[in-house]
Amino acid sequence: MSWVFLFLAILFEVCGTTAMKLSAGFSKLLPSAAIFFFYALSFWALTIAIKGIAISTAYAIWSGLGTAMIVAVGVLWFREPLTALKIVSIGIIIIGVVGLRLAEGAH
Repeated sequence: MSWVFLFLAILFEVCGTTAMKLSAGFSKLLPSAAIFFFYALSFWALTIAIKGIAISTAYAIWSGLGTAMIVAVGVLWFREPLTALKIVSIGIIIIGVVGLRLAEGAH
């Protein structure tokens, strides 16, 4: 169940970060409020997740997959350019996340 909470934490973090962009520097009320709402949910879910997952693994996966997902949101929703360097960098993040997951299972 810890892994479910970790993935919820990642999704909530991505929603909060997307709300940052939509808030236009805190000039729009609803997206600005959504930042705090989604980050609170993300930290709640992450806190539950680390009961059953090593904090080093959970935090690295939370931040790494969150980063990769935000790149996808940026490219698909905000029309940011997708460069070869971004693709390679996301691949490296994913390899690192998989490696940490495998290391977690090795204990």
